[in-house]
Amino acid sequence: MVDKNTGKVWLVGAGPSDPGLFTLKGKQVLEEAEVVVYDALAGQAILNMIPDTAEAINVGKRSSNHTMAQEKINELLVAKAKEGKRVVRLKGGDPFLFGRGGEEIELLAKEHVPYEVVPGITSAISVPAYQGIPVTHRDFCSSVHIITGHKRAGKSYDIDFEALVRTKGTLVFLMGVASLGDICCGLLEAGISPDKPAALLIRGTTASQERIVATVGTLEEEVMRRGARTPAIIVVGDVCALAEEFFWYEKLPLGGVKVLLTRPKELISETARKMRALGAEVLEMPSIRTVKLQNNERLYKALDHLEQYDWLVFTSPTGVRIFFEELSSRQMDVRRLGTVKIATIGGGTKKELAKHGLYADLIPEVFDGEHLGKALALCCSGTERILIPRAAIGSQELTAALPETCIVEDIPTYDTVYEAGRLIDERAELESGQIDYALFTSASTVRGFAAAVGAIDYTKVKAICIGRQTKEAADKMGMQTWMAEKASIDSLIDRLVEVHGEEKKWNRQD
Repeated sequence: MVDKNTGKVWLVGAGPSDPGLFTLKGKQVLEEAEVVVYDALAGQAILNMIPDTAEAINVGKRSSNHTMAQEKINELLVAKAKEGKRVVRLKGGDPFLFGRGGEEIELLAKEHVPYEVVPGITSAISVPAYQGIPVTHRDFCSSVHIITGHKRAGKSYDIDFEALVRTKGTLVFLMGVASLGDICCGLLEAGISPDKPAALLIRGTTASQERIVATVGTLEEEVMRRGARTPAIIVVGDVCALAEEFFWYEKLPLGGVKVLLTRPKELISETARKMRALGAEVLEMPSIRTVKLQNNERLYKALDHLEQYDWLVFTSPTGVRIFFEELSSRQMDVRRLGTVKIATIGGGTKKELAKHGLYADLIPEVFDGEHLGKALALCCSGTERILIPRAAIGSQELTAALPETCIVEDIPTYDTVYEAGRLIDERAELESGQIDYALFTSASTVRGFAAAVGAIDYTKVKAICIGRQTKEAADKMGMQTWMAEKASIDSLIDRLVEVHGEEKKWNRQD
């Protein structure tokens, strides 16, 4: 009989790293978690999906480097579930493919703790695919075999290498980098041809993925010459020779590029999706958070008399969202706007406004406060009442450009709060050169970024900026800066692609 107060455990496979390979069910379960017990092999983008409200526990399992022993992990899952919590055990790849998921379930079953298993895409299939290696091909092989390359200290392999060689199939060894020499030796002694193609695939499905293709007889020497990093898998078989013909990931416009994206969390997903579609690995860093101001009497008074205004001005999607949330909370709808005209900055603000069936009467050609103010001034006779519900720290260039005779009510509706990442060490990523570019969508995201990472050498940061004010903020930090042609997300991404293309060209010339 299961105790009604007992929680539940989900064993969730996170896949190889690319968040696009995370299953829909895995994402849903993770978003509803109250406790997440995660491994080192779970991708950064997937770790960023862990809810802020969830307790996140790093058990750091990677070959020969465990933060917590497996037995303790098993006990932890049981203990958290018995607290009545929804517990997600987040594991790289698939929970049951050398992931010791079976051992964790044994104790859960013994303790009568409810559980589910959410399979994940294994690196044994996905990593070769991202490197242009099909693990089966009817012209080369008709089977694939997945073997653990991990060997306990002081013990020999319990692997029938002769049986593996007789299959004539593709062999995939997981967790075998430290034992690469033993694996190649075992295969050679079992009769495999020393000329059989073989590859070491490093950090697959990430921007830093790399492949070393050689033969069984030469792979160890080639890896020693070029250096190996983990995580990595070993693939043996004729299909490895197809990599140079079939590789595709690096050919994408942003293939091999890692981008740090700084936006408020509620606005980050679509931008990240667009860059990932172009091949980028995106590290999401919501360096700022918007917080709606409570008991906003100035705004409430304005909402009660909306018909008195001639213009309603929005400068951000957040400003639009909060305005209509407050309007709805007072049981009002768009009919209260009457003949009020609307002015906005930017495509994102326009898109948020369209959710309410509204379209701006005025959008300046250049998306910043100064140009919005100047454009709006040209539409005014000097007697208009103008309502601007926006961030507490907003550009004064907007109001400075308006006629002094207009009645302008600049009402703060939200604060911008700086915050650091909870699970990812962005500073370490930057200092180690793992980040190729940082994208900034406002001056406040630049300031939030600086507050989060602290004192680093900002001259090494390559910043792609959405507009003049954002670029000026990055320039003050000493960053290398480029500015989008237009202040829109699509233009910002286009500029990133352009800059990366130029740098690739220069690197080839060097």
